[in-house]
This record gives sequence, structure tokens and C-alpha cells, in this order.
Amino acid sequence: MVISMDEPQADKTQRRELIAFRIGAQEFCVDIMSVREIRGFTPATVLPRAPSFVRGVINLRGAVLPIVDLAARLGFPATDPTVRHVIMVVQVERQVVGLLVDAVLDILTVAESDIQPTPDVASEMARSFTRGVLAIDGRMISWIALDHVLPASAAEAA
Repeated sequence: MVISMDEPQADKTQRRELIAFRIGAQEFCVDIMSVREIRGFTPATVLPRAPSFVRGVINLRGAVLPIVDLAARLGFPATDPTVRHVIMVVQVERQVVGLLVDAVLDILTVAESDIQPTPDVASEMARSFTRGVLAIDGRMISWIALDHVLPASAAEAA
């Protein structure tokens, strides 16, 4: 499903494509340019002394891919994954990580003007993890700042 927001003619050149996904009852999105692939859930090999939000690692075509439970990283209860969960493989700078989410929902095409700033009443950590909020068809979707959510280096994640 592709959702396109109406905007003034002047904003047509300032459009973004975002991938929306669900964690529990909440909806989030990330920039589509960060997403390398979306794959079904694969059990991860647990790493000793890893942060609580790191599920472990999987083999992705010969490369070791750390899996981050995005729910746990965002402060929600940890995910109890099933075959219905998915892993979004994302790249931030040179780091590639798998994000465990409940489901991928759709691709959103939005104008920059449709992205509202994160409310001031949110905690400092919540504001640092989000780039903004979208109100689309009665839905509130938080745009995740992957560069703040992911560990600074693969060594931290593993």
C-alpha cells in the first residue's frame, strides 16, 4: 500500500518515501533509503554480555548481522518473536543491522511539510530517537532517527 499526502505545488520536489511498520499497537517509520531488505524472522544466536536490546546475530549470505529488538531499544517490552515477525535490514552510514519489528505496513510518500516536530512534552530520549511525527488518516506515525537508535558501533551491539 502506498499512501501519498496532498501538498501544495511548491512542495512537490521536497517529498520523502518512508517505510511504515508496527511495534505492538504503535506505528513507526524509517527512511526508505536506509532499508536494504525486509525478511522473515530468523532465530538469532545469542551473544554473551550483549545489551538487552540486542537479540543476537544471524548469518545473512555469509555476513554476520546483529539483530536489534527495536521494541526493547525504544523502551517497550521485549518482543517474543513468532514466524509473523520480520527483520528489516537497515544501513546507517557503514553499519548494517537487522531490526526486529512486528510487521511492515506500507510505503508512505510525504511532503516535508507533513512531518511535524516531536512534541516538547516528550522526554529528551524520545525526542532524540524521533525525527518527527506524521498524522495520516487518523494514524500517528513516529519517524525513527536510526542514527540515534542504533549503537554507535557494531562492537557496542555485539
